[in-house]
Amino acid sequence: MSEDRAVDVVVVGAGQAGLSAAYHLRRTGMDFVVLDHAPAPGGAWQFRWPSLTYGKVNGMHSLPGMELTGADPSRPSSEVVAGYFRAYEERFALPVRRPVDVRAVREGEGGRLRVETSDGTWSARAVISATGTWDRPFRPHYPGQDTFLGEQPHTVRYPGPEYFAGKRVVVVGGGISATQHLLELAPYAAATRWVTRREPVFREGPFGEEEGRAAVALVDTRVRDGLPPRSVVSVTGLPLNDAIRAGLADGTLDRHPMFARITPEGVEWADGSRFDADVILWATGFRPALEHLRPLGLREPGGGVRMEDTKVVRDPRVHLVGYGPSASTIGANRAGRSAVRDIRALLGEAPSPSSSPSPSPSPSPSPSPSPVAVPAPAASLAPGPAPATV
Repeated sequence: MSEDRAVDVVVVGAGQAGLSAAYHLRRTGMDFVVLDHAPAPGGAWQFRWPSLTYGKVNGMHSLPGMELTGADPSRPSSEVVAGYFRAYEERFALPVRRPVDVRAVREGEGGRLRVETSDGTWSARAVISATGTWDRPFRPHYPGQDTFLGEQPHTVRYPGPEYFAGKRVVVVGGGISATQHLLELAPYAAATRWVTRREPVFREGPFGEEEGRAAVALVDTRVRDGLPPRSVVSVTGLPLNDAIRAGLADGTLDRHPMFARITPEGVEWADGSRFDADVILWATGFRPALEHLRPLGLREPGGGVRMEDTKVVRDPRVHLVGYGPSASTIGANRAGRSAVRDIRALLGEAPSPSSSPSPSPSPSPSPSPSPVAVPAPAASLAPGPAPATV
């Protein structure tokens, strides 16, 4: 059996939060590795459906030290962001290893953490978990669900609007993904029905830094209390834009309350009304992917992980970035910086240099991303992806 490879820090995941943490770790000079189970750069963005073009993205904040500017908004966001992440990893020579599945993090020897993976084991003084939510799609259970004769895809496997041509579709969920799916597929579908557990709230007017801080604070309170985080969108409401206004006006976004049961032919409400369907599309969000941390016993009785900033209260060697209040692109950037600052203090490292990391001396990466500039506002709450609400 091979010996554990020793580093100061293991970063799990190479999405926005993981790359941000890696950037700040590079500045400190600490020895670290980034383990990513995706097949290529791009985090969860690489798996987004082709019809989600960059122009439809709800704000995308650049990673620290390298702006994302000038991209064609008609290009798929999966291509744009994957190209940007690839260029970023190369420019700062970030030590990303992939594809590597992190299976468990458990107590090791000498106060270190043992990280067990599909590519051997690592011994770390600290772990930054940046695994996001994409690998844990949430699908609520309703009576009769197993009897439905049609299809029940989740957003994580959304096939694109053309797939629904001529079909009767129920879209379940009250978040941004649900409204985007409805607006896309309605022109193709024979009929649609939108259902949510709570009445959706549409947000008028600008959403600035002050509003963003207030929304994040509400999510932060939950994680400080050891409760499962809610999505930021569930706090802020849905942004009201021209496409949403048109959908409300023409009835595409005519919301119905949650059905009581699922039948073989469709869905049925408590009053006996029914809607026959070929597809039930679950746009019901995601849950944090934290199963690899289970051996450490970090969860509180309330079901969540109690946090102080990014630090896990039960084990300060473990930091969660892209979790709860940092589950947005700008939040992930700030969380990466904060986690590295606290780990440096925990490990007794010297302060990091004030200058940014030097770019890799290699030629400009190819292919370079089509620069994307839809500069996100300071309080951007773009999903990475953010959980939807039902």
